[in-house]
Amino acid sequence: MKRLRITEIFYSLQGESNTVGLPTVFVRLTGCPLRCGYCDTAYAFKGGEWISLEEILARVSEFGVPDVTVTGGEPLAQEACLALLARLCDAGHRVSLETSGALDISGVDHRVVRVMDIKTPGSGEEAKNLYSNIDSLVPGDQVKFVICDEADYKWARHLMEDRSLAARCEVLMSPAQGLQDAAELAEWILRDRLPVRFQIQLHKYLWGDAQGR
Repeated sequence: MKRLRITEIFYSLQGESNTVGLPTVFVRLTGCPLRCGYCDTAYAFKGGEWISLEEILARVSEFGVPDVTVTGGEPLAQEACLALLARLCDAGHRVSLETSGALDISGVDHRVVRVMDIKTPGSGEEAKNLYSNIDSLVPGDQVKFVICDEADYKWARHLMEDRSLAARCEVLMSPAQGLQDAAELAEWILRDRLPVRFQIQLHKYLWGDAQGR
């Protein structure tokens, strides 16, 4: 019986991505090989509870909503995550995966929307980016950049242009909370007519850093 180490399963509004604001069930897996300087889910690095796929699916179904996001930590660090994603799709859910992009995404079920966070230099984990993942992206997927400063913005803009990211899938940019002013980032995007979706973390605006939101 396949099991996953789970930090929490909870119901909230989607705070990011192009489904922001939608009621969503979140399945947060435990563990992450990265240590981004701005990480706001360090509580998911350790601990957690081993739960079977069947029990995870049962808990998710209790909320009675179609949208499910599998997140972490880094969910792909657990091998059985791929099976969970497929099972959630089989159960009729609209499934998204939030991943750092440091691990191979090519084995993820094609029905899953992959939201891949490419790590900027300001994160401290740029070296962990697995750039071959870009070749696996399809129009339904999303790439996210968390911007810590102007150097990060320029770096992300160059990568977008160099790899034609906006032609491959939707691109998201958000300011790192406490590091980059949101209005300033918005002005850069407007100035450069950058084809990205600007976003802030809705859940933090509503509930601060409350866990399970």
